[in-house]
Amino acid sequence: MVLLIIAACEFLLAQRRAQRFVVSSIAAVLPADGREHAVWRVARPDSGPIEAGEIIAEVIEAQGGVAVGDARIVQAGNEVEVWMRAPVMAEERRVRVRRGRRAVVGMVRFAQNDVDSFGDGLPDALRLHSVEDRAAFRRWFWRLAETQAELPDAEKAGEIQDCAALLRYSYREALKAHDAEWAETQHVGDVAFESVRQWRYPETMLGAGLFRVRPGPFEEGDESNGAFAQFADAHALMSWNAYRVGRTLRAAKPGDLIFFKQLEQNSPYHSMVITGSDADWVVYHTGPIGKHKGEMRRMTVADLLQHPDLRWRPVAENSNFLGVFRWNVLREGD
Repeated sequence: MVLLIIAACEFLLAQRRAQRFVVSSIAAVLPADGREHAVWRVARPDSGPIEAGEIIAEVIEAQGGVAVGDARIVQAGNEVEVWMRAPVMAEERRVRVRRGRRAVVGMVRFAQNDVDSFGDGLPDALRLHSVEDRAAFRRWFWRLAETQAELPDAEKAGEIQDCAALLRYSYREALKAHDAEWAETQHVGDVAFESVRQWRYPETMLGAGLFRVRPGPFEEGDESNGAFAQFADAHALMSWNAYRVGRTLRAAKPGDLIFFKQLEQNSPYHSMVITGSDADWVVYHTGPIGKHKGEMRRMTVADLLQHPDLRWRPVAENSNFLGVFRWNVLREGD
């Protein structure tokens, strides 16, 4: 009996030793750039091997310790690393690491990051870094534009009075959290696919000022000095919020934009949204036509290419056609 008790005690002590681990920070401060970063290194005190499957890591609330997100565990030799997606604003996040019954809670600090790799005026933190987020944004953007074309007038977004307003509305709403309450308000029916995860409007350093309204690369202070606004006309959207990917529709993907410049009109810049899973439709708002307030229209790309007015054909030979454009927020990874 004594031998059994001793063996049991030794077994329990061995289990407790096996549960021990040491957590160390990989960096004192990390950039708030929306990317995934290794934040902690987890090892055994005796330098023995520790397996990724033994570790659980969670982002937790500052008060109460309730888990609000997962962190990713990556094997790194005899150690493991805890990876997590950085926020896009300066903040601190609490992370809990568990192995067996033991747990360590610590703080991960993120500092605002103003890097603009493309010099197009948008900080890299707000470019959508993952394939999944870029696909989610595209789907929401073009489907929201299509929905506005299909809704009865009484349910359309009242702010959409011209082509630029359609772009602003669809862009902004594509970057929000999409729940049942939002869907009911926007008359979009069921929420059929995932929202963008990296960031949600307006929870960024730009706040409500979503669109760049003047040229130049992003610099410290641009988030509050008038470089961004809630309103931007078609010219500003094309010039400082998107980039040209080609002069033919072969370059277009669903959610891209096409722009025209008609010099004889009061508002010369006009835009359309490329829609449809095969990028074979366009949606646009005509803007005011004389005394008429204008309307939403939807047509196939094939019909647009045969438009009776040559000025509206999206072909390289048409000098009024400015090309296919893509939002700067999608630029990372293209």
